[in-house]
Amino acid sequence: QVQLVESGGGLVQAGGSLRLSCAASGIIFSIYTMGWYRQAPGKQRELLAAITSNGVTKDIDSVKDRFTISRDNAKNTLYLQMNSLKPEDTAVYYCNAEKYPHNYWGQGTQVTVSS
Repeated sequence: QVQLVESGGGLVQAGGSLRLSCAASGIIFSIYTMGWYRQAPGKQRELLAAITSNGVTKDIDSVKDRFTISRDNAKNTLYLQMNSLKPEDTAVYYCNAEKYPHNYWGQGTQVTVSS
């Protein structure tokens, strides 16, 4: 059974930092492209950053100066370091694992940034 379990979300003041983690099980983590997405109320889910099995990263322009994706294949864990958080970063953050034809999602973790 595949499980992606996000953690590290919570309430933080604007300007603060959080590090999200996504613990994967049931997959060969190292061969999957992993990604972080978020979905704010009333908005579509959007890709924030992705990292391939070879460690190549893709960052979205709107957050690339503040968010950093990384992975630890030995721990089967994906990370998202988020700095200089803004109220508009408030959303549910999701972990994704993709290797065609498989695509898996975590249950999400809430991040709330207060002004």
